[in-house]
Amino acid sequence: MKHVPHSRDVREAARARLLERGVTIESIAEIVYQMQAPYSPHLSLKDCMDSVEAVLDKRELQHAILVGSELDMLAEKGQLSEPLLSIIASDEGLFGVDETIAIGAVNTYGSIAVTTFGYLDKAKIGIIKQLDTKMDDGQVHTFMDDLVGAIAANASGRLAHRLRDMIDFGEEEMRERKGLY
Repeated sequence: MKHVPHSRDVREAARARLLERGVTIESIAEIVYQMQAPYSPHLSLKDCMDSVEAVLDKRELQHAILVGSELDMLAEKGQLSEPLLSIIASDEGLFGVDETIAIGAVNTYGSIAVTTFGYLDKAKIGIIKQLDTKMDDGQVHTFMDDLVGAIAANASGRLAHRLRDMIDFGEEEMRERKGLY
């Protein structure tokens, strides 16, 4: 029988990979805050960080982070065959596999997350812009910028749903429902 890694190990590996690639929970939460603050005057950066933490517990996102970041790192080391190496290393405009992997992980939080991802993919704000900017330092973030957009979009969608539920159900019932989102 093949070894199947424990969920805890996968979660920790995905989070570690984000940090290795220069992405912090706070840098993603800043994007989430920018996306959701206009709709919630009482929103805090901590609320956004909590939402990012919650979506990072989703396996779909963990798997996308591990696959995408691995491809970025292999491209940095020149360990992919051509023409894939050049396509990924240059973040070729017609290569959509990076967005496809990210959008697959965005579907968790519905259409609001999908449309937010589309906006973030175009607007490139915060850490997404830093990752997307082509540097001559040899780093490749073809997948990571889109993965961060997916994390931020999911966390934004999650918050939007929770904020609406807070209006409908109140704080006490929301505490009882913890873990449902």
